[in-house]
Amino acid sequence: MTIKEIKALLNSGQVSSDELEQLKGDSRSGVQKLLASYQQKQEKLAKKKSAFLERFTYEKKFWQKGQIVAGVDEVGRGPLAGPVVTAAVIIDDHFDLLDVNDSKKLSPQKRLALYPKILSEAISVAVGVKSPQVIDQINIYEADRQAMAEAVLDLDQKPDALLVDAMNVPVDLPQVKLIKGDAKSNSIAAASIVAKVFRDKLMDDYAKIYHQYDFPDNAGYGTAKHLAALKKYGPTPIHRKTFAPVSDFFK
Repeated sequence: MTIKEIKALLNSGQVSSDELEQLKGDSRSGVQKLLASYQQKQEKLAKKKSAFLERFTYEKKFWQKGQIVAGVDEVGRGPLAGPVVTAAVIIDDHFDLLDVNDSKKLSPQKRLALYPKILSEAISVAVGVKSPQVIDQINIYEADRQAMAEAVLDLDQKPDALLVDAMNVPVDLPQVKLIKGDAKSNSIAAASIVAKVFRDKLMDDYAKIYHQYDFPDNAGYGTAKHLAALKKYGPTPIHRKTFAPVSDFFK
């Protein structure tokens, strides 16, 4: 085979063990470089698969009892503007999106690519949203909890239990609270991605109305450009009045 054909074979992922053994005996340096690259990719993929399967540990405890468990996460507790958004996601053992992980570890492009795949593969997905006005009325912690409850109650199937990222949801269901849960549970990780993409789209839409605040880039967080716009133009209706320095405008 030519080096071009070997490259195509290795990229296809349809390489037999016999073919790999033959390639190992090929003296051409180009072939050995391709083989080394292939083996590195396979090792990386094996680690990714192992980590992915490890993130089913908590789900399996419920699946083994024939129970449905939902992962719950939120995004948007810290921004100066925009709502807090939560998501609840139910998956089963057929879920195979290896790239699903803590949304903060993924690029915006990767999150966008995974979003429709999660909606397609998940058993059920629901989103909860609480506005800046609600956040100002009851504080961000309670708004977050209410948004989580909203997402859980909107699921197509009622879960038997919840896996939650470092929170307690005000619903009558058993809950496992996991610190950094989006890095420990595929259900929570999927929820983190759904919530992040959903909220980012909301902030992009708000940016069409309030374009001075650079919402597509900062998602409402207090970046230098956002703070400069806030100082120049003042707060918008989607700014959180109880969050400093926005609160300084209402004293």
